[in-house]
Amino acid sequence: MSDSHERIDIESITSPGHRQRVDRAKYMAMRQALLGVLPMTPPGITVAQAKDALLTDLPDELFPGGAKAGWWLKAVQLDLEAKGLIGRGSIKPVRLFKHAAA
Repeated sequence: MSDSHERIDIESITSPGHRQRVDRAKYMAMRQALLGVLPMTPPGITVAQAKDALLTDLPDELFPGGAKAGWWLKAVQLDLEAKGLIGRGSIKPVRLFKHAAA
């Protein structure tokens, strides 16, 4: 089975214990792009700023024209928060930053 058809389990910080199976290639592409744009220090950047910054880093064969990037960004964000790799700043709107372990 090729990497593009493999699926992995992801978590969500908003639904502890709940797991969802998603496409591994899309998840990994978005994860790499998101971690590549997030700063290491709070308060971080907004989700909208992160999306704008990472769109050019996504492979067009997985996200043609940025299609579905918003859904995948949120899924990866919640998974990485559940795993403790990224955090939220304390001010609104939601701002994201990497933890040292990321």
